Amino acid sequence: MPWANTVVEAELPQWGRGRTVWHYARLVPAHGGTALDEDFLSGLIEAVPGALHQLSRLSLELSYLACTSAAFTQLGRLADVTAGSQVRVVSAFEAILAQLQKHGARKIALITPYPREITEVEVTQFAERGVLVTGSASLGLADGYAEVTLNQQAALVDQLGKEALRQADAIVLSCTGWPTQAAIRMLRRRLGRLVTSSNAAIAQHALGSTREHHR
Repeated sequence: MPWANTVVEAELPQWGRGRTVWHYARLVPAHGGTALDEDFLSGLIEAVPGALHQLSRLSLELSYLACTSAAFTQLGRLADVTAGSQVRVVSAFEAILAQLQKHGARKIALITPYPREITEVEVTQFAERGVLVTGSASLGLADGYAEVTLNQQAALVDQLGKEALRQADAIVLSCTGWPTQAAIRMLRRRLGRLVTSSNAAIAQHALGSTREHHR
């Protein structure tokens, strides 16, 4: 996970229901920054082999790249740097796609804290994988995601508009770095359909994989 991310370690165990044990390695980009830009995203991917080495003496079933934007903006490079891993590496973006597929959700409404141009890349990547984004809204932030409030997230959903929400099979809160547990509960009650986030999708993927492993 990105080295300044304080949310992953808080949320994953709460969704793990006591059936998963999480180990963490921090990805530090070479330039030492935390703002979401091209250098940061590419730097995280370049740091992945070192993080996998940190975890290499552990008996792991799966490894997760807990940065959604680094995955969908650097798909080719991520495949290259993880090709030699002894443990399968699943990105947060892949985990979201897997959860959507499991629920038969092919249309989503998307909210993010990212700069708008990063959100637009994600919209395109979803489309290339057969998931139509009916509407998207973003906060336009390059940093400070852990400080995003529930009210800000609710306001983003309101920006989507009634038609985008009506058409969507699911609502996706992309980014591992902002807290989403309260937002998911609130939006599920309000909208009555699947609501997921990057961290929720990672947790669900891990739980499903654990069940398969122990059958």
